[in-house]
Amino acid sequence: SLSKYSLLNKKKTLRSYADFTTQATFEIKKCDVHKLDEAPATQVVMTRDEGLQYYRTMQTMRRMELKADQLYKQKIIRGFCHLYDGQEACAVGIEGGITLSDHLITAYRAHGYTYTRGGTVKEIMAELTGRRGGIAKGKGGSMHMYCKNFYGGNGIVGAQVPLGAGVALACKYFGNNEVCVSLYGDGAANQGQIFETYNMAALWKLPAIFVCENNRYGMGTSVERASASTDYYKRGDYIPGLRVDGMDVLCVREATRFAADHCRSGKGPILMELQTYRYHGHSMSDPGVSYRTREEIQEVRGKSDPISLLKDRMLSNNMASVEELKEIDVEVRKEIEDAAQFATTDPEPPLEELCNHIFYNDPPLEVRGTNPWTKLKSVS
Repeated sequence: SLSKYSLLNKKKTLRSYADFTTQATFEIKKCDVHKLDEAPATQVVMTRDEGLQYYRTMQTMRRMELKADQLYKQKIIRGFCHLYDGQEACAVGIEGGITLSDHLITAYRAHGYTYTRGGTVKEIMAELTGRRGGIAKGKGGSMHMYCKNFYGGNGIVGAQVPLGAGVALACKYFGNNEVCVSLYGDGAANQGQIFETYNMAALWKLPAIFVCENNRYGMGTSVERASASTDYYKRGDYIPGLRVDGMDVLCVREATRFAADHCRSGKGPILMELQTYRYHGHSMSDPGVSYRTREEIQEVRGKSDPISLLKDRMLSNNMASVEELKEIDVEVRKEIEDAAQFATTDPEPPLEELCNHIFYNDPPLEVRGTNPWTKLKSVS
């Protein structure tokens, strides 16, 4: 009978779960180091549960970005939109090496970090479509999402780095042993404000991890054409640095743990360069193939895709089955579809909401006896 069959199947699944390797040791690529006597370990342990969690998170980020691409092309998402697909191992690896009570700030390619910091797919998608249920109530859009201990996407190139140093200064001031991770791209790496920040962070020994996500192109300009030195991990000069394989979640996790330990032990700031790659163009207005070839993109996808790399590791070490990972894919797809459905049906914020949340908690100030806010009424 059918129930007998499903019971048998259940037993089979339970048995096969028991047969899985619960943890395994992996050999990872050695980091290049600058001004450091030690380096992150090259032999690391990953448990089956961690592997499954990393896989689900990366797959969710990938699917979410592909859905955003689709909605953008349908003109449902408008304006600035920078996608993170290809770089998932950076976000998931960093989060694996710190805790949610640590702090993080990034540039405008921020959807992935909003998710790993605790935002939901539903809130992120609704923010992209500018709806009331968005994580910033539909007022921030793609580049301005925030949640606890996450100080957002920031639209001005490089501007988040000094802000991140400010957060690190607060960590030091409160003496709570927390660190702040400040992320920027290879395009922002030549910004003057970044070097000013390095100087202050080093002088004050701030618990700051500066992370350059080097995806090889700043907008449409390759790193070689933009930077006299492409050794971004050495550019802190007097600040120690690490160059890390940003396509391997375990490499990133191990390097982040190492960097966080460095900061927590009072040694001051540290730099990390994550060598990664974006599959999409710089933003949705950039087709991404005028300054690099389709073959180059395909080659990276084929040889060093972060999700495929993790999947292969788990399968070859008997840490998961193909069916189980497929099941996760199905669940993720459904979550994304439901979120997209919500993001396209949730109402937009009404006009009278426009000037709320400008002041911390008081209603807008009376200016010379006039209050322009009272005149805003939604007619739609």
